[in-house]
Amino acid sequence: MFAARRLLRAWRCCSSAPSPRLKPSAKLSVRDALGAQSTNGERVQVQGWIRSVRSQKEVLFLHVNDGSSLENLQVVADSSFDSRELAFGSSVEVQGQLVKSPSKRQNVELKAEKIEVVGNCDAKTFPLKYKERHSLEYLRQYPHLRCRTNALGSVLRVRSEATAAIHSFFKDNGFVHIHTPVITSNDCEGAGELFQVEPSSKIKLPEENFFNVPAFLTVSGQLHLEVMSGAFTQVFTFGPTFRAENSQSRRHLAEFYMVEAEISFVESLQDLMQVMEGLFKSATTMVLSNCPEDVELCHKFIAPGQKIRTYAKKQLFNWGDDLHTEHEKYLVKHCGNIPVFVINYPLALKPFYMRDNEDGPQHTVAAVDLLVPGVGELFGGSLREERYHFLEQRLTRLGLTEAYQWYLDLRRFGSVPHGGFGMGFERYLQCILGIDNIKDVIPFPRFTHSCLL
Repeated sequence: MFAARRLLRAWRCCSSAPSPRLKPSAKLSVRDALGAQSTNGERVQVQGWIRSVRSQKEVLFLHVNDGSSLENLQVVADSSFDSRELAFGSSVEVQGQLVKSPSKRQNVELKAEKIEVVGNCDAKTFPLKYKERHSLEYLRQYPHLRCRTNALGSVLRVRSEATAAIHSFFKDNGFVHIHTPVITSNDCEGAGELFQVEPSSKIKLPEENFFNVPAFLTVSGQLHLEVMSGAFTQVFTFGPTFRAENSQSRRHLAEFYMVEAEISFVESLQDLMQVMEGLFKSATTMVLSNCPEDVELCHKFIAPGQKIRTYAKKQLFNWGDDLHTEHEKYLVKHCGNIPVFVINYPLALKPFYMRDNEDGPQHTVAAVDLLVPGVGELFGGSLREERYHFLEQRLTRLGLTEAYQWYLDLRRFGSVPHGGFGMGFERYLQCILGIDNIKDVIPFPRFTHSCLL
């Protein structure tokens, strides 16, 4: 603690910033400039990219955006500033006075005194065209440029806000954030769709493993969270997970983000469901409060253009059959297009760690899924099997006792009733924004036959 304070004091004393002779222009983001309360001609500096250029006989208008806001800042300059370099996509630094705008379209504008082009952009060869609304399919070809469009800019700002909201919910409710490993020797889901990790150059004999055991990119942090829940009661993780599914569908990615939580001393699915519901409501409320313009753009210009899928009225499935996407969406629609909890799944369909309900011929486990409109399954969770002999018997039947001896140890040494859940972060964004394809809610989508950048 004392070392940290000494380091902070040293940082303050050793600042390399020289003391300016003249007061410089205040550097503002576009968002801060647009929200400025005082417009009495304060000199400011704004940096960003040109979104539009309009030249009149005596006046030049630029719209500049730096990604901090959906709305652009209008820059008004003398026509003498006009130049071929001031083109759509060029990066600029503008200094001038922030004044009240006479236009009803914006409250403030920047009266330019100096405009410097930081980086040129050839509008003719630039894949993004001025005043053209590109389709999301077209933009996927340019993962290095698509973030400069209004659509992806809004999606990624919402993604950032949702990330902060999720962390805030867990912190406010006493959860400890755990960094679970990306490389693991466990297959939590048991699906076998794993990416194996090996060194690019053979630093050992070919028959040996770098870690002495086969290692994989994680499909879930759940088992590691269960370890930590034995010490911290309430834990969560939020990070990338990987599945080697050979699919290019609108629902699948090879790399995606999961929000996962584990809670000790939980004895009912109702307790888990309350946390799941609370997380969804809290995060969504914060997003809608802090990013209303971005959410509105997605609902207005992206969601209406998506292909609407309809399902037959008779969706028949038998007890013991797994629910597929069409079944999930039918259930949501049948219940009035609202979020729906589905509980107590057949034991044979679920992984070994879910708690046996001991309910006779149906033989279910204490599992729960939250289904939402437009997406289907958003959350998946369960009570975990905390009883040593029940878990040992299931592992023995599956031939996994040796591999999961450490997991059995958790039941031998101070075991408690516990449960947890996971939420697909990209599916959550699809749900609240109405975006049909999961590839459009993540900055750099990875899927079979595609790993651009």
